[in-house]
Amino acid sequence: MTSLRWRIAGWYALLLVVVTIALGVAITRRFEGILRAQAQEHVLTTLADIRAAAAPSPNSFLFSEGADSLLMLENPDNLERWASTSTFIEVDDTRGYPVAKSFNMGALATFGNPNLTPAQPQTVREVTVQGRPFLVAAQVLVAGNRALIVQAGDPLDQLYRAFRQTEWSIVTILLIAVIAVTLASFALAAQITTPINQLAEAMREIGSEGLHRRLRWKGRRDEVGRLAENFDDLLARLEEAFARERQFISDASHELKTPLTSINANAQMLARWGDRDEQIRQESLRTIIDESASLADMVNGMLTLAKADSGDAIPKEPLSLDAVAQEAVNATAQRAADKGLTLKLEAGESPIIEGDASLARQMITNLIDNAIKFTERGGVTVRVHSANGEALVEVEDTGPGIDPQELPLIFDRFYRTDKSRTRDVPGTGLGLAIVRSIARVHKGRVEAERPESGGTLIRVRLPRIH
Repeated sequence: MTSLRWRIAGWYALLLVVVTIALGVAITRRFEGILRAQAQEHVLTTLADIRAAAAPSPNSFLFSEGADSLLMLENPDNLERWASTSTFIEVDDTRGYPVAKSFNMGALATFGNPNLTPAQPQTVREVTVQGRPFLVAAQVLVAGNRALIVQAGDPLDQLYRAFRQTEWSIVTILLIAVIAVTLASFALAAQITTPINQLAEAMREIGSEGLHRRLRWKGRRDEVGRLAENFDDLLARLEEAFARERQFISDASHELKTPLTSINANAQMLARWGDRDEQIRQESLRTIIDESASLADMVNGMLTLAKADSGDAIPKEPLSLDAVAQEAVNATAQRAADKGLTLKLEAGESPIIEGDASLARQMITNLIDNAIKFTERGGVTVRVHSANGEALVEVEDTGPGIDPQELPLIFDRFYRTDKSRTRDVPGTGLGLAIVRSIARVHKGRVEAERPESGGTLIRVRLPRIH
């Protein structure tokens, strides 16, 4: 397969060569036309001077007065006034026989009979006399009962010589131009493709374990430079994504290991002692059930995250945010009551968003569950309102609060604050990560803060469509 460099160079050279040749041919033809027109104008002007000198009246063209007005043309001496080294004059009778000719014609044969008629009294033609080309203008002059044919001819050999010299000059120039264009085309193609080849080579050297590398093509402001910058940005995003995936796998492995170990241990205990000790059998079954439920919650959380990560594939429709929040409050009211906590919804206006109802409801439910989980006294307040064209959902609790340094980290997958690193507090560590992913799917964002009154406030901002 032909390389990009050769294709660019070949097509570019071919285009310029064709244009150069076409331009050279056009210039040559134009130059030849100009010289030929000048020669024709010269013989016609000479013929007009002869006609004017022989005419009895300035206004006569085909004059018919006394025949004596043509006698001067039958004398070769009178023809010398119009003859020169490049102009030859010949006077013939109507049959085409020479009557007189300028001395510079010498032994040169005549121009021949132009075969003029009353319908065509004048003509310009090319003739060859004794191997020499001439451009000849002929005119019939009539005076009384006499008529003569006057012919003025210029040799074309010098003109043809100029033509050939011009053609050779143009050919030489075109040949040099073609060589120069071809070399320039390959140089230009190399200048274009060399950075691309270098970029491709650098890309091949970067593997999944070398995503930290960057091309850093500084100083280039062309398309290749922008391509390198975009590739560096892509590497940065890939490196970040790979890091998140590795961290996710590591955290998931760690989180899955504990319930699986517990299930395995209790299953072995149940196999050994279940038939002998009813208490051991009940405790083992209860532990297996609880840990299985925890595993199911974790798997469901991972599936929700995967669904949220493919947000473009999620169908969206207009939703009343306060109605969704009310459903989430109703679903979590019993859990709050079991801990002796108050749970209330404060909703003023009803902002409308575009989203998926089940995901939006799970997002608010996760926020409420998280607040209930870490609140021992007081209660949880859910607020729905609008500000600056955005729909806001705020969940505030009266718990111990979170260290300000840890607030940016609580939305990471499997992240647990210091106060909840033990398994005394149930949970998968995915609740707030799911909240952030769902918010991103709806083109929103989530933030957390610690109010001066204590506790934790988590706020979700979503685009409002009405």
